Formats: sequence, structure tokens, C-alpha cells
Amino acid sequence: MPEDLLVERTGTLTKLILNRPQKLNALNAGLVDTLNEAVAEASADGTRLLVVTGAGRGFSGGFDFSGLDDQSDGDLALRFLRLENLLQALYHASFSTLALVHGPCFGAAADLVFGSTHRVTAPDTRFRMPGLQFGVVLGTRRLCHVTGPQVARELLSESPVFGSERALAAGFIDEIKDQNDWPGVIAAAHRRAETLPAEGQRALLRVSTRDTRDADMAELARSVAQPGLKARIGAYVSMMRASSK
Repeated sequence: MPEDLLVERTGTLTKLILNRPQKLNALNAGLVDTLNEAVAEASADGTRLLVVTGAGRGFSGGFDFSGLDDQSDGDLALRFLRLENLLQALYHASFSTLALVHGPCFGAAADLVFGSTHRVTAPDTRFRMPGLQFGVVLGTRRLCHVTGPQVARELLSESPVFGSERALAAGFIDEIKDQNDWPGVIAAAHRRAETLPAEGQRALLRVSTRDTRDADMAELARSVAQPGLKARIGAYVSMMRASSK
């Protein structure tokens, strides 16, 4: 059985490849736990640049809603809290991070992207962040820090599907590059990450990143603690299935 996360390490460069292409790299509980472990290992092994990308036709479909009938409100709430742990670990990492994105990138997967230091997409990338449609407050402050509050409100309240050009204009991503150019993007980002001594890099990232971890976790916990989480998600999933027919 193939591993859900492929880890490639070369010196101070670590690459994480989401590897559930048959499920559009959806973030199930196991993959999120494995990602948490990989980020923790990178924090201890001298990594200076961590690259996150996805195998197959897209980066990730986001939170994995399969098997919803077998999960309780508590199961789902715990999964969202573990996901927030991962997003915080990436956003406050002591090394630079680079998200390389292609194809669909929805929901929690988009949170992974804008929680990265550098964000590069292929021209075919499509984003959508529907969490507030079912009452889950995940990553909102981080998005506001990246795009500004007004743009964040537009993207979250309207929950549109938007492409690379709009993402670039909104400050959601840094640049658009064809996938053939990604090796050069990685090499340039790795060089930048090693410009400063390791302690200098850690200090720069620490003082230039707003720390709202406690508030973010508390806001998420309040939202997923509201009764009917499973029912809200189920209604959203049913609506999306009906609209795709």
C-alpha cells in the first residue's frame, strides 16, 4: 500500500508530497497526523526549506469528508483541532516553507498554502475556502494577515472558486509558474533560505510572524463545539453534490 505522504530529504531541503491521488490528496486523520510528525522532524533535523506539494491531478481537495456517517461531532471536532495544530506548526516554523500548488486546492488545503512562507501556483490552480459555510472558523486570522481583512472577507463570505490570477492579485500567492519551472523555484527558495545563519533565519521568521495561536485555537474550538457539527457538514456536502449534477 503506498504511503500517504512521501518525504524526500536532500541536505537542508525537505520535500513533502501529499500522496493520496485517488482521493485528490484529501486530508484524512492519518495524513494530518503524518504531516504533523514530518514538520516536527524537520524542526529538529536542520531543515532550512520545507516544500509541500501534491501528487496527481491537484494539490488537495481539503478536509476528507468521506465516511462522515461513521464519525461523531467529537470525532470531527478533534480532527479540526489536530489540523489547526499542523497549520500553526507550519506558519510558525523555524525554517522557510514553500507551497507548490496545481489543480484543485480547496478548504483546509488552501490553509496549508497561505500558512507557508512562499506560495507558488501553476496556471491551472483553483482555490475555494468554504469552512464558514458550515460554521468552522479555521485559519481566518492568518488569511487576513496575508491578504488584508477586506479581501479575506470577500473570499470567505462569498466562498468563490478562484484561480491563480485572482490569487496573485489578492496577495494570496507570490507568483505563477508552470510546473516545469518548479525545480528552479525550489532551488532559488533554498538559496534564499540559507542566506542567513540558521539562528538568524529562525529569529527573522519569529519576529516577522504575528503570533495569534491561542486566539486561533480558541476561535476554532468554539466553532466546532457548537452542537450539530456533523449535521452542518453533511448539509454542505449534500448541497455540493447536488450542485455538481
